[in-house]
Amino acid sequence: MIGKIAISLALSALIPAGIALGLVASQAPRPMAGEGGLDFSRQMARTEALPVQSVAMRDGFALQVRHVAGPEGAPLLVMVHGSGWHGGQYDALARALEGQAEMLIPDLRGHGAQPGRRGDVDHIGQLEDDLADLIAAYRKPGQKVIALGHSSGGGLVVRMAGGSQGGALDGAILLAPFLKYNASTTRPNSGGWAQPLTRRIIGLTMLNAAHIRALNHLTVIQFNMPRAVLDGPLGHTATTAYSYRLNTSYAPRNDYEADIAALPPFLLAIGDRDEAFVPDQYQPLMQPLTDKGRYAIVPGASHLDVVNDPQTLALIQEFLREF
Repeated sequence: MIGKIAISLALSALIPAGIALGLVASQAPRPMAGEGGLDFSRQMARTEALPVQSVAMRDGFALQVRHVAGPEGAPLLVMVHGSGWHGGQYDALARALEGQAEMLIPDLRGHGAQPGRRGDVDHIGQLEDDLADLIAAYRKPGQKVIALGHSSGGGLVVRMAGGSQGGALDGAILLAPFLKYNASTTRPNSGGWAQPLTRRIIGLTMLNAAHIRALNHLTVIQFNMPRAVLDGPLGHTATTAYSYRLNTSYAPRNDYEADIAALPPFLLAIGDRDEAFVPDQYQPLMQPLTDKGRYAIVPGASHLDVVNDPQTLALIQEFLREF
């Protein structure tokens, strides 16, 4: 009798694991078209690049960071780039904000010219740890900290607010933030930019629920990076796919509403021509969860171009003056 029970328990554990492994094995990365996603043309027409330096993280990893000094008493603004790209996304915005904040602009681990392992991290939550380490390395006593994030970078800011590191943030600026694949704000496949390997994600999520993490390095999402970017002078800095652990780290948790509710006072801005997300869905989704936000839809701005739009700059400057 005891033997039958043991066999039954073993089967009850093995069957779900077998299903999960089957889902993981049933889907693999494929070549991407390199067209029909986001328009990177203005991202490629960069201003002079800001200098980059290395900052040691808790595990010794040399995070690549741009640092722009600010006046005495200015807030510390940590600027988090979107998926597939790097901190150079903010070169122009940082120059426009000089004198109004001290700025830290990292290439998140797994990204940029010196990514470590491109498209991968060591464990889920490591991006939050890196941001916390970066803040600790530069924050002066009493200095206010504001996290600014675009797209998935905005999602990472929301995730950080809802996690154990959230107390480090006094404010947030969210530019067309990714909230979750199933949020009302997200267009299918982010408007053609993202290609998730859905069966793999489901299978790996099942395995992680059983504390099996050996396959978390596998690719679960690809990005439709334009060929013009990949074949251009910055092609070596692009990241076209993420592992399960990086992709999970770069977005709010499954209970994304709880992460939203934990946000500090924030500004949210999105262009009315955003290809990836639905501009008029943010306020109806988020306002019932928190009264700490203000919302702006920027006329004429696309998903990427909202970052450097003059109207966005004015909104950010007004928000920063409160700190």
